[in-house]
Amino acid sequence: MQLGMVGLGKMGANMTIRLLGGGHTVVVSDLNSAAVERLGTQGAVTTNAIAELKTKLDAPRAIWVMVPSGDPTEQTVKLLGDLLEPGDIIIDGGNSNYKDSKRRAALLAAKGIHLVDVGTSGGIWGLEFGYSLMIGGEHDIVERLRPIFETLAPAPDKGWGYVGPNGAGHFVKMIHNGIEYGLMQAYAEGFAIMNAKRELELDVATIAKIWQHGSVVRSWLLDLTADALGQDATLADVAAYVPDSGEGRWTVVEAIDLNVSAPIITLSLDRRIRSRDTAPYADRLIAVMRNQFGGHMVKKVE
Repeated sequence: MQLGMVGLGKMGANMTIRLLGGGHTVVVSDLNSAAVERLGTQGAVTTNAIAELKTKLDAPRAIWVMVPSGDPTEQTVKLLGDLLEPGDIIIDGGNSNYKDSKRRAALLAAKGIHLVDVGTSGGIWGLEFGYSLMIGGEHDIVERLRPIFETLAPAPDKGWGYVGPNGAGHFVKMIHNGIEYGLMQAYAEGFAIMNAKRELELDVATIAKIWQHGSVVRSWLLDLTADALGQDATLADVAAYVPDSGEGRWTVVEAIDLNVSAPIITLSLDRRIRSRDTAPYADRLIAVMRNQFGGHMVKKVE
């Protein structure tokens, strides 16, 4: 099967290599010409111009977009929407907001072009283990693309599936990432408590390895944690600064809109935001208030 790929960052490149290994013909394009050339040596058909994808692929075409969410995806989908023909398919495998995916699908449908939104999880390990694919769109169009999904997934019948109409794929991925926030926070807090119990001289790296087998809390995330702690259990060189991709925020907003209580995910997001402020104004103000009403000491910045 033929497929166009736009966006050759680490994940996009790994996906391309996996597709090539599955016997598919892949035409790749990216702003980074070195990335394009590198995949050319792996067997991909190359072009540095997105417009050329149309001439290098047989109709009906399928083009997978794997670029950062927001304006990069917006502009890429718009460009492809102006280039492609009725019956062609655009697959958005990035972390787009599901509302944007629904809007884009409607705009493309007016031109006879199909959008498939694919929530993609697996990161840099996807090449080795396969990707988890949560797919939204028209069911018959998704079925047409089945060979691609079967190749990218951990197995032809595992790790991927159709979850609903346009927007559903990215909605499910959004919730997936929200859950991920909560899991990461729970592990982090548990290990932090053990690390603080100095009198017991706990080896957190060893404990992580113990939990990997037979434990109720075993998981792939724990496996990765065990690997990281095995390399450096003190984390002395790691700054306590945790970014977020935006999907945790969207999950919290969606929970509020739906009147669904989601305190764990919400607090996990709050902790990430807090990690970026080395001297929170709110905490300093609380210190001043305690001094005002009780004469409590205020610690000055050194």
